[in-house]
Amino acid sequence: MDSIELAPARRAAGTVRLPGSKSISNRALLLAALARGDTELSGLLDADDTRVMREALARLGVSFKGNVIAGVGGAFPVKKADLFLGNAGTAFRPLTAALALSAGEYRLSGVPRMHERPIRDLVDALRGIGAHIDYLEKEGFPPLQIHPGRITPARVKVRGDVSSQFLTALLMALPLAGSDSTIEVEGELISKPYVEITLNVMLRFGIPVKRSGWQSFSVPAGTYVAPGKFYVEGAASSASYFLAAGALGGGPVRVQGVGRASIQGDVRFIEVLERMGASVTTRDDSIEVSGAKKLKAIDMDMNHIPDAAMTAAVLALFADGASTIRNVASWRVKETDRLATMASELRKLGASVEEGADYLRITPGKLRSAEAIETYDDHRMAMSFSLVSLGGVSVCIKDPQCVAKTFPDFFREFRAITA
Repeated sequence: MDSIELAPARRAAGTVRLPGSKSISNRALLLAALARGDTELSGLLDADDTRVMREALARLGVSFKGNVIAGVGGAFPVKKADLFLGNAGTAFRPLTAALALSAGEYRLSGVPRMHERPIRDLVDALRGIGAHIDYLEKEGFPPLQIHPGRITPARVKVRGDVSSQFLTALLMALPLAGSDSTIEVEGELISKPYVEITLNVMLRFGIPVKRSGWQSFSVPAGTYVAPGKFYVEGAASSASYFLAAGALGGGPVRVQGVGRASIQGDVRFIEVLERMGASVTTRDDSIEVSGAKKLKAIDMDMNHIPDAAMTAAVLALFADGASTIRNVASWRVKETDRLATMASELRKLGASVEEGADYLRITPGKLRSAEAIETYDDHRMAMSFSLVSLGGVSVCIKDPQCVAKTFPDFFREFRAITA
């Protein structure tokens, strides 16, 4: 399908059961694979990013029976593999670190966009403790060739201001090193809630990490231990589109599978909705939103919710003045350059947009139906711009199948609450 057209809508109401969190799913898959014993993962996301992780783990010697993973109890037993990881950063970065500590020969590649996403900071950190990693094309970017190295992990340094996935990768891999280690973060750590997810999942698999603020992490050596059963909660990032629909379309819209008990930072998107004037009710396992007559403009630092911040940028089209989304420089190195592409597509809809190095300032104009919204093979572009249909105009979304990365049934669920 080249495109999908969403008809004008004025109302959104209903209940949505969310797919599992991509961030939790891929962390749990990797740790279940490395653990001693079997882990049954319930609520696991079934989408492109988790499929490439599962396929990679299977090629590395991990056995699957449905959603039960038989852990290998340490480093991967297969010592030579060529792995294609699509555009899944949550697979590529952690596997790079785990394979660097697995004493084998591995080639890691992905789609062309993955080869444009920087990985130098992680490779530098791994080389600093004895890993042997080569760039196969452009320096600082995938694809990579990993060779057996001599790992001495006592103290590891990594930059924290480009992607928190580099720190996450090191945290999850270092227990394989055979001795205790300390990670020192250089510079300001971005996207801290995603690191919190990592620490939570590691603890569930028997490895407690001690941290000193956000600058130092003490990682014990050891073997991950299967928890038996592990529940993957619903995706808070995916919840943002439906909660925003409730704010725009009156509601109530309820999402099930994520709530105040969530370990995901993106659940704090509800703070954006409340600042914009929506009514929010949060329970342990659900969130419900009803809309305001007119959304209020906002000026907010969204470094802690970079994915859900895209939803906020589209909501800004409906605010009563100019809104500013701040501290989202990490958008530059995501599935696409989200600062540039969000600005481009918002302008198509009548907004004036100022694009800075790490912010967007969005001044709404008269909402108009764009010829087509480009999605740049970015699932979050497709899902966030679907909200435009609740402004009473039709919206054409190009390449709608890109949502298969994290939410294959998105358009069916979105139409169900806006029908």
